[in-house]
Amino acid sequence: MDLPVLSSTFFLTLLLMMGLFFFIRASTKDRTEQIKLTPRESIDQLLSQLQVYFTQRAYHITSVDLQHQTMTFEGFVSPSCFLTIFLSGLTAIGLFCFSLVLSFLYPSLTLLFLRLILLCPVAGLFYWKKSGRVEKVLLEVKMISEHNESQPDENMQSLVIVTAHRDELAQLQKVDFLKSACNP
Repeated sequence: MDLPVLSSTFFLTLLLMMGLFFFIRASTKDRTEQIKLTPRESIDQLLSQLQVYFTQRAYHITSVDLQHQTMTFEGFVSPSCFLTIFLSGLTAIGLFCFSLVLSFLYPSLTLLFLRLILLCPVAGLFYWKKSGRVEKVLLEVKMISEHNESQPDENMQSLVIVTAHRDELAQLQKVDFLKSACNP
């Protein structure tokens, strides 16, 4: 092969490997978000329904702060077997492409470069160790006022702020009691 073709192919393969590295690293990134719920009825009823919901989802209450009106839940989130295998497979393909390009540049070291593929389980192991962690869900109650100067105390409205992983919030928003009891 021509040297300019090989060098440009090597450069593109190196960019592929960098992208793969950042993709694997991003698979364990914390994705905490918030949703704000305005209950249509009783705040106590909503909080008890949320407590039951998170308890059924294998979370348990770790702290309740009455002064700041917060409740914290914790639960262990296990890593995905599919994603572990998928990331290891992507890494195997990427390392194979990288070793193939290196073997064209240095044909005498082809067997050494092909052994790089043996490193692919490291990506799955990295994901498995980093993504298996304790997740927290924070419920916070705040009082907000609607702007009515004639009766300021009567227009206080409760607001529940739920802070959790975005996948957990997506599942929460699909629950029937939340749709009927709140304005998200």
